[in-house]
Amino acid sequence: MNALVVGGAPWRAARHLAVVLAGVLLVTLAAKVRIPFWPVPMTLHTLAIMALALSLGPRLAVATVLGYLAAGAAGLPVFSGTPERGIGLAYMAGPTGGYLAGYLVAAGLVGTLAAGRGLLGRVAAMLAGLTAVYALGLAWLALSVPAENLVALGLAPFLLGDLVKVGLVAAGAAALPRAGRTAAR
Repeated sequence: MNALVVGGAPWRAARHLAVVLAGVLLVTLAAKVRIPFWPVPMTLHTLAIMALALSLGPRLAVATVLGYLAAGAAGLPVFSGTPERGIGLAYMAGPTGGYLAGYLVAAGLVGTLAAGRGLLGRVAAMLAGLTAVYALGLAWLALSVPAENLVALGLAPFLLGDLVKVGLVAAGAAALPRAGRTAAR
């Protein structure tokens, strides 16, 4: 009888699964959105990852990114530029694979560092997460791009857009009442 009580373990697991699946859908949609931006079009990947990490906490945010990566590895066209630029593990092993791994690290890092923090603490957590994304992304990209072109191709075109997205997430999080922030860690 206790297993049927709303809020019990089976209901909590089902709720967490629903949250993760919704998060995977959100990240997929964010990857598919292309906003004209200078010098390159931008997607909303970073915005979605940071927002999920702030709102879900590290465990559910990491589970969401793992679900997203698993869907992509299985061949579903969830990544930006798929299926046109390839799918599955071949896409993940390509030049953007390090950024995808960085999203996973960022989800846990931001979720952990931002917990219970005010606006400046959340911004600092997102900047730390963004640093992880770029560190892993650039390290992986260095395997296929000459070192002298690395920053110009893998950082400079995206940094301004990502900083704008961090600002938008911070503003959105500040606008939410404290009670609306989830503590499902």
